[in-house]
Amino acid sequence: MADIKVEKVVDPRMRTLPVFKEVESLLDRVRTKAFEMFSRRGFGDGHALDDWLAAEREICWPAGELVEKDKDYALSVALPGFEPTDITVTATPREVIVHAKSKTERKGEEEGKKGEKKVCWSEFRSNDVYRRVELAKDIDVQSVTASLNNGILKVIATKVETKAEKPTRVVPISSAA
Repeated sequence: MADIKVEKVVDPRMRTLPVFKEVESLLDRVRTKAFEMFSRRGFGDGHALDDWLAAEREICWPAGELVEKDKDYALSVALPGFEPTDITVTATPREVIVHAKSKTERKGEEEGKKGEKKVCWSEFRSNDVYRRVELAKDIDVQSVTASLNNGILKVIATKVETKAEKPTRVVPISSAA
């Protein structure tokens, strides 16, 4: 199991890292694609979420699972073929963003050299994926950890302890007669 670097953004208003702009651009593409799917259905009710998820899968979202426990969230994301150095996790108090990028290149030999191989075509390409997950409760950004094991990224984010609400006390009001 390999540890993954986590970029920790404590102030959610400080969205200066490039990953925030990249994710916004991807979300715009997902919105557009989901709307296209929705419009092809004739704008009927009941399939908006299906269209959104299909658009996410098509654009670049890898499979994932978010499990909420009493004290933390556990996010698992399928990233087969990626190395720990290819992955960056960014955490803010209400979201986790996973970005994985790798590039495989195959170059052909120069033409004219007798007996040398030349690549005629290749399906190797850049693999650039994102997964953004909004959380229902604040997390302690400083405690977020991530590890990669057998192609599955696991991010653990501890929830922020909220002060229990003080019990309310009912005060009877006497009437002034």
